[in-house]
Amino acid sequence: MPRPSIRPIWLSSLLLATITSLASAQGVEVTHDSTSDSTRSSSAQPREGRNWFVSLLHKIGRRSDDSVSTASLNAPAVTDTEPGDVADSATGEAPMRTRRATRSFKSRRDSIEWRAARNVAARSTGYRVVVDLFQHELYVLDRNDTLRIAPAATAMNSTLTYGGRSWRFETPRGVRVVRGKERDPSWKPPEWHFAEVASENGLKLRSMVSGQRIKLKDGTILTSKGDEVGIVRPGTSTFVPLVLDEHIVFDNTLFIPPEGTKHRSIKGELGHYRLDLGEGYLLHGTPYTNSIGAAVTHGCVRLADDDIEWLFENVPVGTKVYFY
Repeated sequence: MPRPSIRPIWLSSLLLATITSLASAQGVEVTHDSTSDSTRSSSAQPREGRNWFVSLLHKIGRRSDDSVSTASLNAPAVTDTEPGDVADSATGEAPMRTRRATRSFKSRRDSIEWRAARNVAARSTGYRVVVDLFQHELYVLDRNDTLRIAPAATAMNSTLTYGGRSWRFETPRGVRVVRGKERDPSWKPPEWHFAEVASENGLKLRSMVSGQRIKLKDGTILTSKGDEVGIVRPGTSTFVPLVLDEHIVFDNTLFIPPEGTKHRSIKGELGHYRLDLGEGYLLHGTPYTNSIGAAVTHGCVRLADDDIEWLFENVPVGTKVYFY
């Protein structure tokens, strides 16, 4: 056969190999979590030296990537510890990630309770919020549409024991309702906060009662007046208020300020916005941005500033919040 007739076959083979290689690369890329904006933007960047045909394939690939992103959000998550734990996808479930997460259960019962809570969330409808406690992610959904996905800090799932009392830091699975919203909230730390500080610093712990006069070792009187906690020096009758941004520690003892005093209220700890879910559980901002995406809270869900602001503006009171 003359030589010129061989060249088209060689070019066709090369073209087929190129298409196969690119399609394969696109397939590998899609299997990763492709729902984040950063992933899309990085995959959308054309590579140097590629010709118009390769650029066209990338455009097609990006469209395919976007469609897979939507599909992946509508597919049920699969647990590593229970491979068969897949919910019924034919019932119009809530969008969930397909990314595998390591889940550690305390018992078989704990695993069953997680599955039940997840199935309730997956079958929820209407406008709602879903929080994946294992995945550290929050979703805002409207029927089958995903309006927002946000990384979150979730409960540490640990127990603090101090002074004969115990506090469990976890977020119960199930359904809650947004009861109220507040801008620039103050945090009123519960007793466990002071117990935690005392435990970490080797201090004793003592509660104060409004108006109570406590005599310290050097004769100073620790007391409260109105909404302030202060001291009266020996030999004087002048009440001197204590600074507000420090714990009250005297004689190796951490004193818990009386309810209603300024010292029992901390500004900025909850960020700029909070959504109240009842019984002390909140969706709120945080100054500790490095904690987002980890299991570090005492039961609340912390969100980055832009995410909690979006929730504050777009999630009305009465919205259901599903935890699993």
